[in-house]
Amino acid sequence: MVEQILESLSALILNTIETGGYWGVFLLMAIESANIPIPSEIIMPFSGFLVSAGVFRFWPVVLMGALGNLGGSMVSYYIAVYFGKWTRSWAVKNPHFNTSEKWFNRHGAVVAFWSRLMPIVRTFISFPAGLFRISAWRFFVYTFCGSFVWSAILTYPGVYLGENWQMIEPLFRKFDILILAFLLIGFILMLRTHLRKRQ
Repeated sequence: MVEQILESLSALILNTIETGGYWGVFLLMAIESANIPIPSEIIMPFSGFLVSAGVFRFWPVVLMGALGNLGGSMVSYYIAVYFGKWTRSWAVKNPHFNTSEKWFNRHGAVVAFWSRLMPIVRTFISFPAGLFRISAWRFFVYTFCGSFVWSAILTYPGVYLGENWQMIEPLFRKFDILILAFLLIGFILMLRTHLRKRQ
């Protein structure tokens, strides 16, 4: 079942890039950054393959990938700002919310850069940034820089491997699972600590 979904998703991604060109890359990377987990591990390596085939050029495709991430992040950020207006009245009474807000306001913009280099996390980082209202311009600058690096990292193997570009996807998929496992462990530990304090 999961494999069929991934195959269908991969086919959609490849078709979008083949028909939309650079703008197809932009659209897919924007969707990925707007809290919809379309794998950039397919988008950019395939685009790299098209670079090796002479269809794309390397730096323009990297730039479009980064701009797409920036556009999707802006959408997610401002959606969170909008919904934050309605939830803030009760959320501020929660000590975890206040602690998280202070941490994000202190480190959030820089975290935006590093999170762009981490699978899974990079897809959802914009929403808490908007919810905690960290500096928009700083967040977007760091987001673009991190996204540019990530796009380049994923595109180059596609250029190097050419028609064998799909070899890279299983490697990143394993990394995704590792990141997800760490996040799950962190959530369990946080929940356990919270329950102990309440008791």
